[in-house]
Amino acid sequence: MLRRRLNRLFGGDEGRVHSRTIYVGHKSCPPNEAYIPPKFCDNRIVSSKYTVWNFLPKNLFEQFRRIANFYFLIIFLVQVIVDTPTSPVTSGLPLFFVITVTAVKQGYEDWLRHKADREVNEYRVSVLEDGRRIRKMSAKIKVGDIVEVEEDETFPCDLILLQSSRDDGTCFVTTASLDGESNHKTHYTVADLESDLQYLSSTIECEQPQPDLYKFVGRMHIYRNSQEPDVRSLGPENLLLKGANLKNTQKICGVAVYTGMETKMALNYQGKSQKRSAVEKSINAFLLVYLFILVSKALVCTTLKYVWQGKHDEPWYNEKTQKEKDTNQYLKMFTDFLSFMVLFNFIIPVSMYVTVEMQKFLGSFFITWDKDFFDPEIQEGALVNTSDLNEELGQVEYIFTDKTGTLTQNNMEFIECCIDGFQYKHGDGSSELDGFCVTDGPVNKIQQKAGREREELFLRALCLCHTVQIKESTMHRQDQIDQIDQIGQIDQVDGLGVDHEFLHPPQKEMGFIASSPDEIALVKGAMRYGFTFLGLESKNMKILNRNKDVETYELLHVLNFDPVRRRMSVMVRSKTGDILLFCKGADSSMFPQVRQEEVERIRMHVERNATEGYRTLCVAYKHLNAQEYARADADLREARLALQDREEKLMAVYNRVETDMILIGATAVEDQLQDEAAQTMEALQGAGMKVWVLTGDKMETAKSTCYACGLFKKNTELLELTLRTLEDGGRSREERLHDLLLEYHKKAVQDAPPVKLGITRSWSVAGHDYGFIIDGASLSMVLSSSSEPNSRRYKNLFLQICQNCTAVLCCRMAPLQKAQIVKLVKNSKGNPITLSVGDGANDVSMILEAHVGIGIKGKEGRQAVKNSDYAIPKLKHLKKLLLAHGHLYYVRIAHLVQYFFYKNLCFILPQFLYQFFCGYSQQPLYDAAYLTMYNICFTSMPILAYSLLEQHICIEVLLEHSTLYRNIAKNAMLRWKLFLYWTALGIFHGLVFFFGVRFLFSNPALQDNGQVFGNWSYGTIVFTVLVFTVTLKLALDTRHWTWINHFVIWGSLAFYVFFSFFWGGIIWPFLKHQRLYFVFANMLSSVSAWLVIILLILLSLLPEILLVVLRKPRGPHARQMKHRLPSSGTSTIFMLSQTASTHSFSWSD
Repeated sequence: MLRRRLNRLFGGDEGRVHSRTIYVGHKSCPPNEAYIPPKFCDNRIVSSKYTVWNFLPKNLFEQFRRIANFYFLIIFLVQVIVDTPTSPVTSGLPLFFVITVTAVKQGYEDWLRHKADREVNEYRVSVLEDGRRIRKMSAKIKVGDIVEVEEDETFPCDLILLQSSRDDGTCFVTTASLDGESNHKTHYTVADLESDLQYLSSTIECEQPQPDLYKFVGRMHIYRNSQEPDVRSLGPENLLLKGANLKNTQKICGVAVYTGMETKMALNYQGKSQKRSAVEKSINAFLLVYLFILVSKALVCTTLKYVWQGKHDEPWYNEKTQKEKDTNQYLKMFTDFLSFMVLFNFIIPVSMYVTVEMQKFLGSFFITWDKDFFDPEIQEGALVNTSDLNEELGQVEYIFTDKTGTLTQNNMEFIECCIDGFQYKHGDGSSELDGFCVTDGPVNKIQQKAGREREELFLRALCLCHTVQIKESTMHRQDQIDQIDQIGQIDQVDGLGVDHEFLHPPQKEMGFIASSPDEIALVKGAMRYGFTFLGLESKNMKILNRNKDVETYELLHVLNFDPVRRRMSVMVRSKTGDILLFCKGADSSMFPQVRQEEVERIRMHVERNATEGYRTLCVAYKHLNAQEYARADADLREARLALQDREEKLMAVYNRVETDMILIGATAVEDQLQDEAAQTMEALQGAGMKVWVLTGDKMETAKSTCYACGLFKKNTELLELTLRTLEDGGRSREERLHDLLLEYHKKAVQDAPPVKLGITRSWSVAGHDYGFIIDGASLSMVLSSSSEPNSRRYKNLFLQICQNCTAVLCCRMAPLQKAQIVKLVKNSKGNPITLSVGDGANDVSMILEAHVGIGIKGKEGRQAVKNSDYAIPKLKHLKKLLLAHGHLYYVRIAHLVQYFFYKNLCFILPQFLYQFFCGYSQQPLYDAAYLTMYNICFTSMPILAYSLLEQHICIEVLLEHSTLYRNIAKNAMLRWKLFLYWTALGIFHGLVFFFGVRFLFSNPALQDNGQVFGNWSYGTIVFTVLVFTVTLKLALDTRHWTWINHFVIWGSLAFYVFFSFFWGGIIWPFLKHQRLYFVFANMLSSVSAWLVIILLILLSLLPEILLVVLRKPRGPHARQMKHRLPSSGTSTIFMLSQTASTHSFSWSD
């Protein structure tokens, strides 16, 4: 009593205790005690990132964390404060544009999140207070409130089920938005409660909030008439989770135990963080190099300026004012340094960020416009939620995929069964319809079927051993029987089932609901052969047999499925009083529990079905005498009331009962794969990506799916780390885990042959293929071992094993565990690029955690689509999205980045060299108009068009040869080797431009009238050579010419010539100094100037042209692909990026 009072007093301090006490209906218990309301969080959901008050500071802080944005801000402030050679507008306007566009985009996205939160929080729900039913907002629900939910409504918080409108005290829910399973799950009310909840006086003691969807431990104390309280144990079967939907039940009442951000759904939600691509990280690294070059140039020029001034007297025409003489020498040096920084600032390409943003935004439309992504079934195409990660699609190394609804259609179909070794296959072949079947054995001869008694026993097992319910409908039971009779008559007339041994499914199928789709498939399979399940009424199961008689069985106990046992059973009593146990389960768990003489007849059938990718289950039965049943009944009731080690005690009883059974047969059920799922997986693995399947489903189902879509092959050795393997050997789980990890590490890592460079293990012929299987419970042990050093070691061993396996399957995963797996791989050595693909709300956490998140527009709501970066209608579209779009996006943007740094280095190097010839006086080489327009107008459009339209290889070739994807893997086109090549090219061109024009100027008279050119003519000639060279360099790199490319390349050059004539041909009243007045026209009047411009352009591009012409194609596919390129010509840079690859290619005419 004292402990309960203390718990109540400190109920709000959840950090001190491991459980919480909840007062049902906020009533004191016992009634004569004072009620102190405990403090819990309210039911508000918050997924937004900003508020009205913190948006501006928080958003600006996040944006200025980008090194480029911060740098440009500093430069802008320097231009405003210090007297610099260029205007602050040159750096301020682009910066303001980028910041504004990004802020508007992020603000809009957050407004949508606020809107979604408001819809959830203001949703009206029914709450029972003092016997009255009142409506209140979902956000106002408190822990302890009794909430009423009606059919098809969503549970507003986590509830313990107290009352149901169904007579048997159950309700059905779907949890598609939580774990991706769209099947109906059965939940149970707490036994023996008052029918009127107004008079219920009870408390619930349960664990603190935790994210595991499948675990819940608690107990309920019910107080009646001052007696000792009755205690009821509570488990996950009593807990209704927020986000799940009530189905096939008119209404329920439940008490709120977890609310708001403490619900299991909220705890499994991974907050959306801003994702950055690998290209952006490369840009930042390159930016630091160019920043270092910039600072070095400014330091050199500042130092040399004062050295030069020390050797030369001040010229008479440039005497210092008194104010300049009085200025502190060090301050003057610092301002000179800043002035040089601003003068050379154009080496850092501020406009590149604007161009990259535009390229990403406009480029994303090509995904949404792609007709191959259009799905006629849902009348939708692909969707791009963020354009920031287009190029990341070309860098994926690990793919994490959900199973249900992503790899499969979540549509189970009964294929065949085997009774006593005889195969029964539903199809159009005459042998099956005429009453014959094929036996599984060394001789494939036609034989008679199994005995009629065995057939009926097997079909009864399928009709009784399940948790299927008939969906409530207005059709009367007798009407259903009549309908089935009519269908039977039709079949008889057609001569397809003379003695009703074979029935087609009803034309209007009865509505079945179950916790697993394969259970429905088995019940429907039994209907094909004449046994129809009519439903469960008051613990009585009714089936219609082949003779159209209704058989009734009393349901005594259900021995639920669990992943360790991998079986489920029912105990039923027939009308004659016989007690039967029917059991079905995986072959590996059933064979040891049955009499061994029956095993061999079934084993070959099961193994053949498993290799065909079907989900197989074995079926057995057992007669129980009165003493056996009485003991089992007592043991089961005692175990179910246990508060400690309940699962272990139930398991012991289940294993004791399910022994010495008689094996009847086996079934094969197919979970149909998505269209082209196997081909998609093969292509992705061929491209060098490793595929991991993360699912909340059972291991057997997931394993057969992996076989069906080719992730596991026939010769793949499976390494299993599940609860079942940890239980083997009679040692503690921790010790067994340690031993298994070491054993698997030795097999897959230490003893594995070395893999050749550039070839993944799945493509190596010599290597032995391994597949790894782990379940959620084992993963928890790996990730959170009792000791810190062990935990770190286990993680490393686990990662190394997985990275050396061709495919990995993680089953029975909670949503947060999926995200943990992705995070583990993402942060492993080398920081590989990860991609997650899923279709349900249970996949949201891993979609948000991965570098790239893909949502499938499936049947399980649109949560995954809303939270993804890209959404596609079907899994098959992932192939083109990565191998074609991803590949091209990466090549385009990589070229864009390198080209921008190159053209700005060409631009500013002559300006730096010019300082050596003008006394380091900060004299600009180019006119202010040229400085401003170079990146904005003269050279911006050609590279933007290139980065949107370039196809260095045809899309058809990229899809046909998936290995081409490996050539750009690991950021191949933005490595330091290539960056240094572009930098060297920029330095070479800059030197050619400056010294080539200087050589021209060694002739003092360049005009017919004997006049000499001035410094602005010098700069204009350099600038003309520069603009033509960098534009023609891009034209050489372009391999896919469209009218747009022609228009922007030749149009940009024409615009430069037109602008130069126009700018220098008019007297502009708003300019104090018109430096270029008729300079361009005079320059072009000189034949020497024309000759030098043409020669310098040719000289700059000559090495590039020679490299293209002389380089021969090489690589295994070079000859056949040469004729399939969009256009002739090749890029030297692209060829250079291939040199490190084993599968390297280059093409030219």
